[in-house]
Amino acid sequence: MSVEEGRANHGRLLGAIRGPQDVKRMTAEQLDILAAEIRDFLIAKVSRTGGHVGPNLGVVELTLAMHRVFDSPRDRLLFDTGHQAYVHKIVTGRQDGFDKLRQRGGLSGYPSQAESEHDLIENSHASTALSYADGLAKAYALRGEPRSVVAMVGDGALTGGMCWEALNNIATAGNPLVIVVNDNGRSYSPTIGGLADHLSSLRLNPGYEKMLDTVKDALGSTPLVGRPMYEVLHAVKKGIKDAVAPQAMFEDLGIKYVGPVDGHDIAAVESALRAAKHFGGPVIVHAVTRKGYGYRPAEEDEADCLHGPGSAFDVETGKLLAAPSVKWTHVFADELVKIADERPDVVGVTAAMAGPTGIATLARKHPHRVYDVGIAEQHAATSAAGLAMGGLHPVVAVYATFLNRAFDQVLLDVAMHKLPVTFVLDRAGITGPDGPSHYGIWDMSVFGVVPGLRIAAPRDSASLREELREAVAVDDGPTIVRFPTGTVAADLPAVRRVGTVDVLAESARTDVLLVAVGSFAGLGMEVAARVAEQGYGVTVVDPRWVRPVPAELVELAAGHRLVVTVEDGVRVGGVGDAIAQAMRDADVRVPLRDLGVPADWHPHGTRAQILADLGLTAQDVARDVTGWISRLDAQPVEDVQPDKAAAKN
Repeated sequence: MSVEEGRANHGRLLGAIRGPQDVKRMTAEQLDILAAEIRDFLIAKVSRTGGHVGPNLGVVELTLAMHRVFDSPRDRLLFDTGHQAYVHKIVTGRQDGFDKLRQRGGLSGYPSQAESEHDLIENSHASTALSYADGLAKAYALRGEPRSVVAMVGDGALTGGMCWEALNNIATAGNPLVIVVNDNGRSYSPTIGGLADHLSSLRLNPGYEKMLDTVKDALGSTPLVGRPMYEVLHAVKKGIKDAVAPQAMFEDLGIKYVGPVDGHDIAAVESALRAAKHFGGPVIVHAVTRKGYGYRPAEEDEADCLHGPGSAFDVETGKLLAAPSVKWTHVFADELVKIADERPDVVGVTAAMAGPTGIATLARKHPHRVYDVGIAEQHAATSAAGLAMGGLHPVVAVYATFLNRAFDQVLLDVAMHKLPVTFVLDRAGITGPDGPSHYGIWDMSVFGVVPGLRIAAPRDSASLREELREAVAVDDGPTIVRFPTGTVAADLPAVRRVGTVDVLAESARTDVLLVAVGSFAGLGMEVAARVAEQGYGVTVVDPRWVRPVPAELVELAAGHRLVVTVEDGVRVGGVGDAIAQAMRDADVRVPLRDLGVPADWHPHGTRAQILADLGLTAQDVARDVTGWISRLDAQPVEDVQPDKAAAKN
């Protein structure tokens, strides 16, 4: 049923859904109407808030079938990566929260334990659900609890190495576990007809398995003829199976396979899930769906089927309502193409994020010089190491939060070999609506310990272009260039440059050296103006390259009474920590105060809201700086000792 037809129902059935039991009582006709109403509801709500539209439109029937066959929350339903869980939220009674989806006080865009007992996994990084499922199934088996574990994974998630590590262990353990593969890649057509249904049922029949074992044992004990005959029979069986089930490789791992089934046919999916539920071992149910199903603008969006518009969009056209602006990603993509035009050794690497990271722009100009490795950040890093060993300079573009997954590879496969690989981290710092698992606040701290790694944090468009070129020019080790999401800041020219450090503002008085990292440069300028009103002089600097700490920055610190750092990463092990250590090593006895993001799980909301909560606004920082420097005035000079104190957060 189309969205237009669903609108005519005015949410009659959807309004009665308060939990999975309500869905279980519905007739087939009612389920079709409900599916249309859910699509209408999703489009109406997400068009006002932004969010993941395409993935959820594609899993409406799948989710309804899962909740009809299994009994959540006793049975555990896991969603990988989690952005396809909107329908699950609707079915489990959270319709009212969609008015403020991904906004302060509203629903998270991912599963959330705080929202519902039906949610379990909060980590919304891809390719993890099967490992959670493996552990849960083992735990329930050991405890003797008859509970089902069901994991929905996208075909894209199966490009991640963790999925295959999990599948290997799931097959070995042999515990009851249902894996629903949501295949919206349009690679296969659903297998239909009596023969396909019969073979699917046969493969999940315990009697069939017993018969195969009996035949194998009997033939195996017959010399000369037995073993060859079994191999022939086995090959015939696999040949028939391969003809109707293109993903038969899963059974070679030891996991039963059913499908492909039409993921938009609730009855077909239910039939497959019920058979899988009662099999008693691990089963993969392969469901073919269409991303954006039932909503024409999503279906006609060839790029990503309206995967995740970040803000409000027009319901009729699917186009964003906000006026287009120059994004950080656009600046990076444009400059990378220019560099690649000049240097044939520069290649691009991304992990299933070519469009969102800007690498797609390079691919359009130089298609043979871009490698999308799928959701496999670890492989991306080590493959880039191999590219560098082969004489190229790879630029690996990922979201900041996702590079955490490849720390070992960056450390030992890239840095230890002193390889020229540039990692470009989009969405660094507090990103807002996507919540804590997507905040890019860890990179400067986590990767700051890697020997020989240089980290740049540009403040605006001009510095991003300049620092990207500097990074690609490095030929004796890895580099990171990190920047936030959203509209790029207006260019902020430096007053002068001291070594590699940009001085953005200075005063006749040298009371405070304010080190403003990356996108906080503008905040630093506003703080300086506010503090100046209190009679104190502030020098604002942008270190540009925050790791290793520039020697010139330490020299500037020695000429001031107080050093204050402000960064959009975690304070523990962050830039402030690094500068304090560099000052101690140089015996610079100037007190330092560091401001940054506390190492915690911060809720979703706008970037401005979260920074305000953390005291990282110009007003808050200016008040703190004024208080600190005024207290220094009250102390005798000989009592002033080096101090790296914690900010109030």
